[in-house]
Amino acid sequence: MTPSARASAAIAILDRVLAGEPAERALTNWGRASRFAGSGDRAAVRDLVFDALRRKLSAASRGGGMTGRGLVLGLCRERGEEALFSGEGHAPKPPEAAEAPAEPSDAARLDLPAWLIPDLRESLGADFETVAETMRSRAPVFLRVNLAKTTVAGAIAALAAEGIDAQPHPLAGTALEVTGNARKVQNAAAYVEGLVELQDASSQAVVEALPLSDGMKVLDYCAGGGGKTLAMAARARLRLYAHDVARQRMADLPRRADRAGAKVTLVDRPSSQGPFDLVLVDAPCSGSGSWRRDPEGKWRLTRERLAELTVIQAEILDGVAPMVAKGGVLAYATCSLLRQENQGQVGRFLKRHPDWHQSRELVLTPISGGDGFFLSILQR
Repeated sequence: MTPSARASAAIAILDRVLAGEPAERALTNWGRASRFAGSGDRAAVRDLVFDALRRKLSAASRGGGMTGRGLVLGLCRERGEEALFSGEGHAPKPPEAAEAPAEPSDAARLDLPAWLIPDLRESLGADFETVAETMRSRAPVFLRVNLAKTTVAGAIAALAAEGIDAQPHPLAGTALEVTGNARKVQNAAAYVEGLVELQDASSQAVVEALPLSDGMKVLDYCAGGGGKTLAMAARARLRLYAHDVARQRMADLPRRADRAGAKVTLVDRPSSQGPFDLVLVDAPCSGSGSWRRDPEGKWRLTRERLAELTVIQAEILDGVAPMVAKGGVLAYATCSLLRQENQGQVGRFLKRHPDWHQSRELVLTPISGGDGFFLSILQR
């Protein structure tokens, strides 16, 4: 496919996304119907679609409207590639007068939902504009070195042997940033054999900050796919339990744990297994710290949903606190940039539970390189 044909494909896919179809599904359906597209074509079209979603408001402003064509045209104009719209062969037709760029609003300039800008500005302070600009681009690919199976140097060498370039990242001692051939990672022997796992560097930094030691009984309460569960398993010899209210999210965890050489017990009623020395709550949240990876989440979030999430977070904290042993740790984490989900949530918990106190706080934003994350270490 030519670059112009890829632009046309991205336009068609984005029209389906704007109509309500999830981007991953729209891309999969396009790929199945477009057998002529090679792996390089599919990767390039995917990048165009997600780049347009990250910059949806600014692209629509530059491209003349909130349509698939408008988004791709706006993105191409920003990149100096408007010539792709030539109308020749499979190329999109040339721009019309009605598709002239418009003066961007503040929300379009920042590529953020207008209603959320005041909250983000208040939460991020002087870093607000820099964080907003950072989130307009794709996130790096990070790996976690499984120290139970290899060393950082050993992982780098194993990846290099398969043509994958990686280098240490300062956010965590186990973090590698992939700088070349990232698409080869999931088929690489180093990944298949459990030497490395795909995991954001900030997620690794959160686990690195947990006060873990051999022999502790630990619960990952909102385990999801189990990334942090396995990261904890690699840090110490733990009696490790994982729970998620939607058990199907943990479907791959036993297989991943086996690959990593870790032992994890999945539980439906974690209160029956307590008390625990440490409970990690990576709570459901806005996901605002990871919008580079999930740009659709940025545009799906509503004021009402954010309010619902803060209620859910409070309910989880109140429900989990009794499962923590006396003198134990409740670690509350979110991949959110918003104060109401982070410091505000912790402050409200401490008012409801005066026998608890915060012993440590970690705040990370995309400026640090990884996703935005918040961690509060709570003890009683």
